Amino acid sequence: MRSRVLGSVLFGFGVLALVFAGGLAFVVAPTAAQLPYDMELTQSVAEAPNARFLQIKDGKATIETGTARSTVTVQPDSQATAKLEGDLDGTALVWLAGQEVIRTDTNEVISAYSTSLAVDRKSGEAQDWKGQWLDTGSDREDIKYQGQVYKFPFGTEKKTYQYFDRDTLKAYPAQFVETEEIEGLETYKFTSQIQNGTQVLPEDRVQLLLGQLIPGATAGSVTYNNTRTLWVEPVTGQYIKVEEQQQKTLVASDGRSVELLNAVFTYTGDTSKRAAETASENKSKLNLVGLWGPLVLGIVGLILAIAGIVLVSRGPKSSGGAVQGGRHAAPAGGAASEQRTEEIATAGADKSDR
Repeated sequence: MRSRVLGSVLFGFGVLALVFAGGLAFVVAPTAAQLPYDMELTQSVAEAPNARFLQIKDGKATIETGTARSTVTVQPDSQATAKLEGDLDGTALVWLAGQEVIRTDTNEVISAYSTSLAVDRKSGEAQDWKGQWLDTGSDREDIKYQGQVYKFPFGTEKKTYQYFDRDTLKAYPAQFVETEEIEGLETYKFTSQIQNGTQVLPEDRVQLLLGQLIPGATAGSVTYNNTRTLWVEPVTGQYIKVEEQQQKTLVASDGRSVELLNAVFTYTGDTSKRAAETASENKSKLNLVGLWGPLVLGIVGLILAIAGIVLVSRGPKSSGGAVQGGRHAAPAGGAASEQRTEEIATAGADKSDR
């Protein structure tokens, strides 16, 4: 009897563990692998030593040299997120982002921008949202983001993604190259190349540059080249390291040109270290609910369920015991009857003799 009760209890706990395993794998894990609404502000710093860059100060444009430092800030916009409608409601998150580039010797600003965009909470891909805008120092202008911008998808794959470039306002292929260990983490390395692109600038700014740097030129544009390398932690889609080899040239319609930027920006050691620590922590949490938790619960649940079935099947059979007991009692009863019959027969014989 006890084995049956214990078997039933074990079987019940086994089924419960299997249910929890399925819940972790198919309910909790997909919910965890997405950007939280209350995500914290993040900053990434990259530096370009021995850089050549354009600086406009008091309306005067000059070409300078030195170390340039870029700081990119990303934070959630809870108010704009709450107003999302349709397919974006519940699936997207609005970010406020910006970049400031300074020269480290004087801390003077070289360039800056701010922007707002909506990204998918799982893929990190920019969404088609009517509220997106970009401000490069003059007025806010409408913009249409597409592809990856500030992060890659949760569960990044070894394939080509589209990566948005803010200077040309276009998305370019970011191709998977290889796996590489950065700060103790396995990362996926992607590269995206822009050759002979055109930087999108307001016409008045182009005319300012032409008038001061290429006197006599009346028309021209800024050509733009960039080899962008991204090291991505694949489980979280977080950047661990970023490097950009940028080159910009002001080209007049008559063929004259002036180099405006020649710099290699790379994440600082502190930025990569902090990114790796955050990615490692988030990766462990995702693996716990998406892999190890369901796996352990599934194995334990299966073992308990099988053990319960075995114990129930091996329990005592009360009905079989009753039959055997009847069989053992029958001969005893029969022997007693025979003895009683013999006694009666003997007594009858004695009476006859008399």
